[in-house]
This record gives sequence, C-alpha cells and structure tokens, in this order.
Amino acid sequence: MASRALVPAAAAPARPTHQQAMTRRERPVFSMSDDHAMSKKILDTHNPDGRDVDVNIILHIVEEIFQHSYPAGIDGVLHGTHDHHEANIEALKLEEKASLTFDGILEGLAYVIHKLSCELTCKCSGGCDTHSTTMSILAMLSGYQWDAKLVLSLAAFAIAYGEFWLVVQMFASHPLAKSVALLKQLPDITEHHGSLRSRFDAVNELIKAILEVTKLIMEFKKLPSQNISEDQPPLSVAITHIPTAVYWTIKSIVACASQLTTLLGMSYEMIVATTADTWEMSSSTHKLRNISDHLRAELDRCYQHIQEQMHAEYYQMLVHLFETTQFDNMKINRAMIYIKDDLLPLEIGTTHTRANIEVLRRKTVLLLLSDLDASPEEILVLSQFYIDSRSRPEFQYEIVWLPIVDRSKGWSEEQEHKFKELQALMPWYTLHHPSLLEPAIVKFVKERWHFSKKMMLVTLDPQQGKVACPNAIHMAWIWGNLAYPFTISKQEALWSIESWRLELVVDGIDQNLIEWMTTGRFICLYGGEDIEWIRSFTKSARSVAQRAGIDLQMMYVGKSNNKERVRRINSMITAENLSYCLMDLTSVWYFWTRIESMFYSKMQLGKTILEDKIMQEVLTMLSFDGSDQGWALISRGSFEMARGKSQIITKTLDDYTVWEQDAREKGFVPALIDYFLQLHTPQHCNRLILPGLDGDIPEMIVCAECGRPMERFFMYRCCTD
Repeated sequence: MASRALVPAAAAPARPTHQQAMTRRERPVFSMSDDHAMSKKILDTHNPDGRDVDVNIILHIVEEIFQHSYPAGIDGVLHGTHDHHEANIEALKLEEKASLTFDGILEGLAYVIHKLSCELTCKCSGGCDTHSTTMSILAMLSGYQWDAKLVLSLAAFAIAYGEFWLVVQMFASHPLAKSVALLKQLPDITEHHGSLRSRFDAVNELIKAILEVTKLIMEFKKLPSQNISEDQPPLSVAITHIPTAVYWTIKSIVACASQLTTLLGMSYEMIVATTADTWEMSSSTHKLRNISDHLRAELDRCYQHIQEQMHAEYYQMLVHLFETTQFDNMKINRAMIYIKDDLLPLEIGTTHTRANIEVLRRKTVLLLLSDLDASPEEILVLSQFYIDSRSRPEFQYEIVWLPIVDRSKGWSEEQEHKFKELQALMPWYTLHHPSLLEPAIVKFVKERWHFSKKMMLVTLDPQQGKVACPNAIHMAWIWGNLAYPFTISKQEALWSIESWRLELVVDGIDQNLIEWMTTGRFICLYGGEDIEWIRSFTKSARSVAQRAGIDLQMMYVGKSNNKERVRRINSMITAENLSYCLMDLTSVWYFWTRIESMFYSKMQLGKTILEDKIMQEVLTMLSFDGSDQGWALISRGSFEMARGKSQIITKTLDDYTVWEQDAREKGFVPALIDYFLQLHTPQHCNRLILPGLDGDIPEMIVCAECGRPMERFFMYRCCTD
C-alpha cells in the first residue's frame, strides 16, 4: 500500500506485545484501596486561587465536538459518506455560535487548554503512564476548582479528538485532509474499520461515562448555598469523594488520548494484537459508572436535604403569615394555593375553566381539604349548597379544593384517574393538579389544622385571610348556606337559637317528612339491620296507632356504615309495604352525617355532654346507629320525642294496654316517654362509634342512659361498600 512508504516501520513507536497485553488484562485496573492511598497526593495538588471558569459554556462546546466527531457509528464516517459540504456548514455554525455566545469566555484559557493538549498528545506517544500524566495535569491545574480541572482537561482532549476525526471524515473528499491522513498513516484506519469498531466503540462509551461524572460534579457546584452548607452533611460527606472522582476521570481522559496516539502508523497485525486496550477501556468505563452511581446517590441526598430545608422554610412562612396581620387576603391565598405566577393554578372542576387566584380577592374562601378517597355523597351534597349560593348574591364565598396527597412515593395512573374523577364532580374551584401543592402545605394542614382523613372545610376571612373557623364542614352539613359566612361566631349564633327538635334532626331531607311535620302527624323514624325485627315492629306500631286513634307515619332511615345492606332492606320494606324509606342512599348518608356533625360542632364550641341537652340526645342517636339492635324515635310536633332501642320499643308496644289510659290523659308521646323510663334497667350496653378526627375526640364520654363514663376502645374499619 502506497501510504506505508511515507512512514518507515522503524519510525513507528514501540507497541506492547501480546504477552504484555495479557499480563495487563489479568491484574485489576482499579482498586478502591488505591483511592484512599492516593487521596492525600491528589489533595496536595489542589491549591485554588479563586479564579472562576464558566465550565458550562466550555462543556457545551466540548459536547458539540464529540457529537460531530463520532456520530452514529464508524462505518459511514470512515467510508466518506459524511457530506463534506454539510460538515463545513456545521463547522461554520459552531464557529459562529462560539464567536457570538462565547466571546471572551475562553480568553486566558486557550493557552492553558493548549498546554494540556500538548501534555496529553506528547506523553501518550510511544506508550503512556496514565497515573503520572494524570498527576502532572492535576499539578498544572492546581489553581482551579475541581469541576474546572475536569472540564479543561476534557476540552484539551476534545481538541485532539476533534482534529483526529475531522481528518478521518474529510479524507475521501478534501486533498488537505488526505495528505495529513497519509502522513499519519490514517488510511489504515479506513482499510481496517471493521477491526477497529470495537476499539472506537469502547472509547465512545468511556467518553459518555466521563461526561456523566463531569456533569455530576458540576451539579454539586450549583447547589444553593443558602439551603446547604459545605461544612455539614450531606454535602460535606459528598465533597470528600470529589477529588478521587476527578482523578479517575482525568485518568480516563488520558487513557482515551492514548488510544488516539497509539493508532498512528499501527499495522493490521498490531491492531489485532492489542485487543487488551479495548478491555482496559471497558474497565475504565465500569469504574466511572460506579463512581457516577455513588455521586448520584450523594447528590440525591443533597437535593433531599435542600428540599427539606425549603419545605421547613415554607412551613415557617405559613406559620408566620397566619400569626401576623395582613392587608388583604391575597398573600395567604397565594401561599396556601400557589405562590408562583407562571400559570393559572385554579380550575373549575365541572367545566375545566382555568382561573387566577385573583378571583378570591375579598371573598370568604373555604379551603376544602380531602384526600382522593372523598366520597361522592359528600361532594354531591356540598355541590347542592354551592350551586344554590351562586344564585343568591348575599353568599359571597368561594370553595377551593386542595387535594391532600403524599407525593413523596410518586404519582400513579390510578391516583391521576381518581383525582380527575373527583375533580369532575366539583362545580367550585379546584387546584389544577396536586403537583402544584407545596409539601409544606400538606404538613401544615396536618399538623396545624389536624387534617387526617375526614373532609375538612377551613374558613379564611375575606379581609386578611385569617382562619375564621378551623373546620366549617359541620356547619355546612347542619345548616347549609344558612351558616354563611361559616365563622365560629356564626356557629355560636345558630346554636343559641337551636334546640333538640324534630326539624333539627331531619331538616329537609325528605319531602314526606316535611309534609308530615307541617300537618302535625305522628312521625316514627327507625333503623337497624334486622329485617325480622323491622317486620315485627312496623306491624306492632301500626296496630297500636290504630288502637290509639293516631295517624302514625313511619320512615326507615337505615344505618350509616352499610350501604348494600340498607339498599336490600329498603327493597324489602318497599316490596312488603312495611313503611316509607329514605330510598336515596345519599339521603341516608346525609341523615347520619348531620347527626354526627352536631356532636363535633358542639365540641368545637367547647360544650360538654354533661351540660348540653343536644349533645346528650345526639350521642344517644349515635349509640343507636353503632348498635346491632333496631331502634325507634316517635314524635309529634317539634319537641315531643320519645326514643328507645328495640327491646324497650318492642316491650312498650306489647304492653300498650298497660299505659293506654296514660296515653289518653297525657298524650301519646308523653305517656310513651314515661313508660320507656319505667323499663330502663341498670343492665344495658351502649356502643358508640365516633369517626376519628384528630384533636376532636373527647377524653371522656358518658353513657346517654345512665350517665356513667363509657370505656374507650380503638377500632379500625375499612368500609368498601
């Protein structure tokens, strides 16, 4: 081949023998013990003098060189398919970008990079002691920071690498490139590209690993000093590993440079005989990838620390905001909903109309707090109140749903689906997506407002955004929009004119009940799950009512925690014409939720069971619902109400002839109450189930029948129906 005559074989540098290659392959290339042993020597070369280098811009140029040098593979490049004209255009674009964007950045560094390039090309010719060359480069760069040492070394190698591939790519079409290639005996690379593929692939993989470590080390430099300190963990721990990582990375750069210089004038036989070089490249890549994994883990710990610091600062900011006087409600609204201005954070759930936080200015804001397990019944009933308020100008409030979700464990498609389903049911403002909610807000509502599982409605006043009621959901369930503006003072005012009466118990939950109360009929509400008792009770009640000459209307109100069972019982009661039912299961839920809300609303005002008549009656109703037995409440008008459990009710009806005369003289309900009292015995067992609301569960509850303190137990329940 003509090119061989240009460089005599004697002029070629000495190559390692096959036996030397095997010996090198057998011994470990890297050892962690070496890292510790060399650590002091590496640190001795480090004497930064404060000079600053824009490593990002230099690395950008370096990456472009690598990208254009060895694109998708070796075949097309070595066979000259890379268009010379396109190469010139790309080179001109890069040159133009450099002149416009990086003007002055490399001033003063070009000489340093040139010296490093000479160090790489000269010392790597004719065999190379990578350790000595690496230490020499570290000494040359002693005044620079660790990230700058890496990037400048990489830039020096990129020059040699880029020049090498520029000649190879343009060899077939440019006379100058061809002449240079002939002098360097590069035509052998073209001729034996198949044998060289693995070598260049190995170099390319190592370059990727070098870039990865370099970028990770640069990331440590970008960490915000206001949130993380270099003299405290986890950053103090991480930076102790950086010098060794820089050493191994520069050593790998030296190894890559050595691969280029050893190709000059190499014959085909030598190429085949030096396969150990490829193995060494692969070993270096493996080493750097291990270093990358370790640095990435350390970097993740730093980012976690930064996030925790930022969350802690945000949390304290929220505490401070709610403790200090504000000029309007917008600062608190922004802090609780979305503090940035880069997008519209609010969205009307049913229409997906986006909105700015400004829509909340000078309005009472009800923050609806719930997880993704909020029940459709809750949303449906609250929606009815909200939609009604839109047509009445006196109700100037807005609801904003904040989905309280722990996103530290990721966000699944199932969660996304549940969020979208709930959002689509809400006619009020919702957060556009849970990802907009700061973790500090989630922590704040759990720790300060005691949100756990149950839906909450926190009232923020329209002037300063202060908390006007820590949980107005109970007011909403009891009085609906009559509770506006949903403040503690409004709650006190509503209870001050309220008493235990049938209208309070049933509200407008069913049209039949409203009609019966209006016309003064006797009304019986009853519940339980025993269909045989229900059949017996309704038959006895009708018989006694007929004998007493009263118009008694009965309504089955079910149980609070067993939808499917209640649905089946409703069907049987209707089919057998036993009584009326709350056929809509949402109405059943709402009936019991209102009763439960009365208890918590009273507790919110500091009322106690011993002194408050309504609380006593509410607890009695809740104990009925928690029991396995049936129960009944019989009323006429607003205030005459008798209630008892199944055994007492059954016995009383069976004994009607005993108290029949009293019923004619005193009235049916007063006589019924007196007979109930006669049947009460010391032997009884009341069970009360109160849904857990952190901070709201009383230390002591007394029995509604005998007044003695009840024992407290913990119960865990999962209702899937």
